[in-house]
Amino acid sequence: MPLIVDSHADLAWNMLNYGRDYTRAAAETRRLEAGSPIVAHNGDSLVGWPDYQRARVAAVFSTLYAPPIRWRTGEWETLAYHDYDEANCIYRDELRLYDQLAESHPDQFRLVCSTSELNEIIAHWEKPSETGHPVGLILLMEGAEAVRSPDELAEWWHLGLRHIGLAWAGTRYCGGTKEPGPLTDDGRRMLTVMAEFNFTLDLSHMDEEAALQALDFYSGPIVVTHANCLALLPNYPTNRHLSDRLIRGVVERGGVIGVIPNNAFLKSGWLRASGSRREEVSLEALAGHIDHICQLSGNARHVGIGSDFDGGFGLQSVPPEIDTIADLQKLTSLLAARGYLETDVAAVLGGNWLTHLRTNLPKS
Repeated sequence: MPLIVDSHADLAWNMLNYGRDYTRAAAETRRLEAGSPIVAHNGDSLVGWPDYQRARVAAVFSTLYAPPIRWRTGEWETLAYHDYDEANCIYRDELRLYDQLAESHPDQFRLVCSTSELNEIIAHWEKPSETGHPVGLILLMEGAEAVRSPDELAEWWHLGLRHIGLAWAGTRYCGGTKEPGPLTDDGRRMLTVMAEFNFTLDLSHMDEEAALQALDFYSGPIVVTHANCLALLPNYPTNRHLSDRLIRGVVERGGVIGVIPNNAFLKSGWLRASGSRREEVSLEALAGHIDHICQLSGNARHVGIGSDFDGGFGLQSVPPEIDTIADLQKLTSLLAARGYLETDVAAVLGGNWLTHLRTNLPKS
């Protein structure tokens, strides 16, 4: 089976907000949470270290994330910020949690800040191991309000941050999901300093106007860690997903787009009924989004997986072929049936993200 690199997972958010322990299997987390408000709010977990082993997930873009207080959805979302100082505190707490996870379980999780650290993990996966393999944690800031000033970027880089998305909802840097708007002057100043360090800019959640401006303005690497194709989502009600114009722009910049196996992002109008899937959406739909990006780019070098597990949804909100993240390997046969070569499938599942990382992470 090919290696998987997952370009988006809100692990620290779930650990802090819900007390989830990702050294456990998803099945164990489900057993412990059965009947709890956590499941009602966030769904049953889809990931854990044992599931990463079965999936052959070698690395995960692990987020620093919290919503602004205006978007808090209920009592179980306690980690919401009122201002930039609160965002900064929450994100630093999440970063410390990743540090602690890597320090206390080095055989299971390791922080990845350089190509040498990444290559060490990939080499481990390429050899048989009776005890399993470490999963690389690559830090990604989702929504940049925690950066109170571009002057703080040097410190964040030193702490290991390598990828920054300016938006979740709208921020002072640009318009975002459900809150449209252009790139602001603060956003341009932010991007100017980001480029000095070669941070990767994540266009996920950015309003299209802002994202297109960033494609022209930002000189550093650009990706989209988790979004789907707007052309396959007719009448989608928000600005969350990518137009063909934006996809082509990312491809022209050499970027990679991670697609999301979330039913609501695979079929317009899908809603989760209480406790279960109201309407099933086949994993074939995700293969369709992968194929759409490949058709626009003319090859299979600009698309990957950005699962967003457990990012506000769980088992109840994914295609029925998926019980845990291990089932993403089922994409292999679906893509092969569409005529994709084995090398193309390996690129989609993990190779394209590995190329991005090896090209843009510092050497050591």
